[in-house]
Amino acid sequence: MNYSAVKYILSYVLMIEGALLLFPFIVGVLYMEQKSVWYLLVAVICIVLGVLGTRHKPKNAMFYFKEGCLATAASWITLSIFGSLPLILTGEYPSYVDALFEIVSGFTTTGATVLSDVECLCHATLFWRAFTHWIGGMGVLVFLLMIIPMSGGSNMNLMRAESPGPSVGKLVPHLKSTAQILYVIYFGMTVVQVILLLLGGMSLFEAITTSFSVAGTGGFGIKNDSIASYSPYLQWVITIFMLLFGVNFNAYYLLLLRKSDHCSSDRYYLLQYFTDGWKCSRCIAPGFFPGRFHYYNNRLFHR
Repeated sequence: MNYSAVKYILSYVLMIEGALLLFPFIVGVLYMEQKSVWYLLVAVICIVLGVLGTRHKPKNAMFYFKEGCLATAASWITLSIFGSLPLILTGEYPSYVDALFEIVSGFTTTGATVLSDVECLCHATLFWRAFTHWIGGMGVLVFLLMIIPMSGGSNMNLMRAESPGPSVGKLVPHLKSTAQILYVIYFGMTVVQVILLLLGGMSLFEAITTSFSVAGTGGFGIKNDSIASYSPYLQWVITIFMLLFGVNFNAYYLLLLRKSDHCSSDRYYLLQYFTDGWKCSRCIAPGFFPGRFHYYNNRLFHR
């Protein structure tokens, strides 16, 4: 087991998390929230530890699938431990266990929360909760592949360990370029959704945090009623993008290259989604929401 290479990866993960923690700090500064200083403190700690851990490169930078699995598991644990620190330091969560549960739920895009009133949270914390969904949606180690030069098949072993499913392939000859393509698509779809939500009347903060949560398909909201108080237009935009972000991102790249023959699994995913949605609407809507179901459709499609 090449522990030095795993330690090197973890140090880079800490530096990335430290950089990401600066975003909620900036949000807190914009809203003049004193609690945001804790995000800066944890960010500095992460960056310092990361720099210290990457000062010396491992003599043997090559690692295999078992090292990739260990690096992946340790990375998510490290992200969660340090990512939960601001939540407890701000005093907005009753215990560290609750804060850790919340942040693990965010990074794993589970979307479960220990809070019954999220509107009492400061803007920095609301942003960080949603941001963890966006980070976890693609995976921090995929981002890491874009910036760390790795030798041999190390990058593929890391990608195999990070990605769920039976197999992982390259979109282009270099895996680093593959990671860049995936993140360009991911970021581009997020920006498009933000713009569409802004057109629907959302504030910039609401549009960004909602888009982050939708991109990770997790669902951390910034309102106690989630999206129930938003207009039908906003609800449909959120629903459609939740569906789009659930598609394998390789399929979007293949569609751009007009290689749709390789996207059979994604066609089944969409077919099942619409089939199940139609069945649910037939069974539930007439009985429980006699006017609401038709109201949504009339407002969206028959203006």
